[in-house]
Amino acid sequence: MSDLHAGVTPEQAFAAATSPVPRFVDLQVHTTASDGVLSPTAVVEAAARAKLAAIAITDHDSISGLAEAEVAGERLSVRIVPAVELAAHFESDELHLLGLHLSNRESIEADLGAFRQERIRRAEEMVRVLNSFSIPVTMESVLAEAGPGAVGRPHLARAMVAGGWVRDFREAFDKWLGWGKPAYVEKGQMTVPEAVALVHRAGGIVAWAHPGDYATETRLRKLHEIGLDAVEVLHPSHTQSLAERIYDRAERIGLLPSGGSDWHGAAEGPRQLGGQMVPYLWLARQDRFIEERDG
Repeated sequence: MSDLHAGVTPEQAFAAATSPVPRFVDLQVHTTASDGVLSPTAVVEAAARAKLAAIAITDHDSISGLAEAEVAGERLSVRIVPAVELAAHFESDELHLLGLHLSNRESIEADLGAFRQERIRRAEEMVRVLNSFSIPVTMESVLAEAGPGAVGRPHLARAMVAGGWVRDFREAFDKWLGWGKPAYVEKGQMTVPEAVALVHRAGGIVAWAHPGDYATETRLRKLHEIGLDAVEVLHPSHTQSLAERIYDRAERIGLLPSGGSDWHGAAEGPRQLGGQMVPYLWLARQDRFIEERDG
């Protein structure tokens, strides 16, 4: 990869290099405020055990877990980056975008509330489709799985597993809930420019989450032109060689690097909290970008 110290001050680089513990962060983490399985407090406690310097709480269409996470972060000396994950359409694809470093949360709460209502409508439609295939899952059971969190397909999958209609998550998605499967229902049609405007209004930066092979230089340049600030380089779905290619493209274009585990609370598997070893210096670069932008 290119120099990871690019874009940081000598003081920031020295602080990271001389820290008594490894300085890593995880900038994509989920809690029970959306489809994670652990409370915000439990997530921060896990981050402290993993010796992470900072985590971004990136719940889907929700920032309701941030206040609790920040209290725990203050107690455990883990920095909490206020964030949210959004879905937006670009050309013929749906992209997942992270709004990181939200400093004016009130400006987007009404929009996020509307998105959460759309999630309920979508889940109701998926339940109706499943019922038409003689799978008697109920909306009440889905909402019970979601609790106070933003409703998503994982909650529907959990209700299907609990009811005994599928063996596990994989079967639920592979047979019924995945893209193109019988019970898949499209989300609302927010566009990338709309999502970018939403995050920028809240003082944040926009990162393209887990772009995979779609992160061609041409596409990254197009997205940068309409306001994309960063791209997720390190993610469990990215091989090392793919991560290096994305990083180099981002450097040429002027996009910031980001990365995270996309952890939802699993005790095992590839998506483990802190497992991507995202350099603290990447977070420092994001901080400096915001300082210079907001001047």
